[in-house]
Formats: sequence, structure tokens, C-alpha cells
Amino acid sequence: MNIRSLTRGDGVVIGAAVLLFIASFLDTFDSSGSKSFNAWDNLGLVMSMYVGGIVGAVLIVLTRMMPQPRKVAGLDLGQLGVGLTVFAAWTSFWTILDPLGAFSDVYQDTNVGAGSGLILGLIAALLLAGAAIATPLVPALKAALLSASAPAAPAPYGMQQAQGGYGYPGAQQQQPFGGQQPQQAGPFGGQQPQQQAAPAPAPAPAPAPAGDFSPFWFAVPVPRPLFAEDGSPTPIAELAPGTWYLAVEQRGPGLVAQTQDGRRGVLQDTSGIQRG
Repeated sequence: MNIRSLTRGDGVVIGAAVLLFIASFLDTFDSSGSKSFNAWDNLGLVMSMYVGGIVGAVLIVLTRMMPQPRKVAGLDLGQLGVGLTVFAAWTSFWTILDPLGAFSDVYQDTNVGAGSGLILGLIAALLLAGAAIATPLVPALKAALLSASAPAAPAPYGMQQAQGGYGYPGAQQQQPFGGQQPQQAGPFGGQQPQQQAAPAPAPAPAPAPAGDFSPFWFAVPVPRPLFAEDGSPTPIAELAPGTWYLAVEQRGPGLVAQTQDGRRGVLQDTSGIQRG
């Protein structure tokens, strides 16, 4: 699992689930009587509204962190989680309209209204369902929750770090500032022979054999297209900065990458990618 794959919308889902859990311990009814109840005194209410919403949030977050979506009985866990959050919001709306429910006999002669647990639970359930539905649609919620920046950016994939500081590989020595390198006097007053030109840059190392490849997580510095594995020129997806993707295979100079929704394709431009 990769926690860096969480989005801002997932952060809202987590916060709303925590708020819903707190609301389950507050009073369900606002009554002047001596008796007080919370959601845990009503099994049907706590399981449908509170526990249902929290379980839906857990399924959404776990699916986002997995490299490949999981299915149970043909149902995607993320979609099932969204359905549970909508069901929790639906239950909270109708419960606040009729807060007494099964306790109507207890408060026959008392003016009873919705308590703080129901009010806060309704707000949390609506926020939870709204974030679960809007995250794939709103660009601001699709942004990464955690920054993908690292202390030091590694060299591009398949390339070695330049040796000897700034300059072309194999450069002997930097020229002094403001002029050419001075010629040194040779023995017996003769001049030093002119220094030979620096050798040509060494070719880039060949890609590692496919048998030595190990899958790894990576992020792209700018949006990059992902092409189909059959060589089709039409992109099947676009890799976005701030999101981690799984490299599962090396295909020549490119990488076979897997998106969070399980699609696989070839990333042809691997320059400047950041390994996780």
C-alpha cells in the first residue's frame, strides 16, 4: 500500500468519518427528561448510519492505497464504499425528520427533538458522501494529499549521475573564471605542449536486462501520456505529478506503468521521473 496515493478528497473522507464516530456517542434526542440515549442504544440506527458510513470511508481509503483495485463478488470495494456513504447520508436525513423512531413510547408526554448526535451525524454523513462522490470529478479534490517531493531528486531513470561536478561527462577540469587556462612553462624555458581536447562524452549505459528489473513506485515531474502496450499511438491515460505509479516492467527505454485503477501502459518519456 502507498499512502502517498491518497488525495485531498480522501482526507475529507477520513475527517468526516472521524466526526461521524464522535457523533455516535452524543445524545440522539434533545429532551428535558432525565433519560438520554446515544446511537449505541439503538442497534439499527448505529449500524445503518454511523457504522455504515465509517465502513464505507475505510473501503474508499484502502482502495485508493492499493496498487490494484480489489473486487468481492464482482463488486469494486471503492464503489461499494461510496454506496455505503450515500446510504448513511440517506439514513441520517430521514432519521432527523423522525428522531424518536422506536423510542416514541418512552417520550409520549415529552417534547423531544433531534439531539446533538443526530445533528452532527447528519453534517458528517452529508460531508462524507459528498466527498466520496466528488473526489473523482473535482480537480481540487483529486490533487495529492501528501507532497511527492523528496530531499534530493535522483538522476533520470537509466542515466548515471554526472561525475566531476557540473559539465560534460569525462571533462578533466573546469576553466578558470574570466579567461582561458594559462599555459605552464615547460622545462628549460620551453613551453608546455598544448593540452589535448577532452574526450568525447561516454555513451549512456545500456538498460538493465529485463530479468534484473524489480517493480518500484515513481512519480512524474510533469503530465506524461501513457500509451497502450500494443504500440497504439493514442494515449490510454495521463500520468499526473504528485501521484505515485507502479513500474512493473521495463520495455526498451520506457517503462510499463500501472495506474491506480489497474490500467497498464507504456511510459515512453522517463526523463526526470522520481523513484519512491
